[in-house]
Amino acid sequence: MATKKTTLVLGAKGKTGSRVAERLAALGVPVRLGSRAADPPFDWEDPGTWVPVLADVDSVYITYQPDLAFPGAADRVRAFAELAVANGVRRLVLLSGRNEEGALLGEQAVRESGAEWTIVRSSFFAQNFSEGFWVDAVRGGVVAGTASDVVEAFVDADDIAEIVVEALTGDEHVGQLYEVSGPRLLSFHDAVGEISRATGRDIRYVQISPEEFESALVKEGLPASEAKELTELFTTVLDGRSEYLSDGIRRALGREPRDFADYARDTAVSGVWLVATEEDAR
Repeated sequence: MATKKTTLVLGAKGKTGSRVAERLAALGVPVRLGSRAADPPFDWEDPGTWVPVLADVDSVYITYQPDLAFPGAADRVRAFAELAVANGVRRLVLLSGRNEEGALLGEQAVRESGAEWTIVRSSFFAQNFSEGFWVDAVRGGVVAGTASDVVEAFVDADDIAEIVVEALTGDEHVGQLYEVSGPRLLSFHDAVGEISRATGRDIRYVQISPEEFESALVKEGLPASEAKELTELFTTVLDGRSEYLSDGIRRALGREPRDFADYARDTAVSGVWLVATEEDAR
């Protein structure tokens, strides 16, 4: 292992950040969690929180919330990356989005920071169905989204976390950009069908308008501005531009990515998709 110094994980409560933090801790790497609820807290919207979390940090896993493609995200990432290097950070690993034009500016900011860098450019997370806003929809039996029959190579967050941990703790991934995806192209109908088979329940996917999707996000508690940006991002990215497989996991880890069917089966066993009546009966 290249270092035992502290690693800062931004978005430490998120889908990949939580996995990265857990894996680093298991390796004995000192980890500082970067989130609003942590001590010291970290908030992308409050630069005053940035310096305290960088104290004695050697490397940082950067995830931007809500999304790196959002307006203003790249400017904040650039400012943070420059501040990190000025405070002695040696290595930055960035989570980016596949075919998200705005995210390219965030990638450029990290490349130009002066730090050793690795970029993981990801397709759509499988875990959006179990750890995101669609988990309740799966439990309810109807998953609604804006995509029609477009196909996506859903990637498993555990695969991303494995690459990130290797990039943070070893030297072989410095200067590498890994565009990652799952091993199969699936439509949202296909993906929800896999979940339906894994759970043994009737769960279906329905296409709705962007306006209906945005309204649903607001009802889930997202701020109106964030719901609007997220809807525009999904509508843009899920327009067919990502209907191909990427080899980043194979290049980085020397193995094939995890299949969505395996994700669906293991997640179903965990019980996260059980409806309330089933949970109460356990």
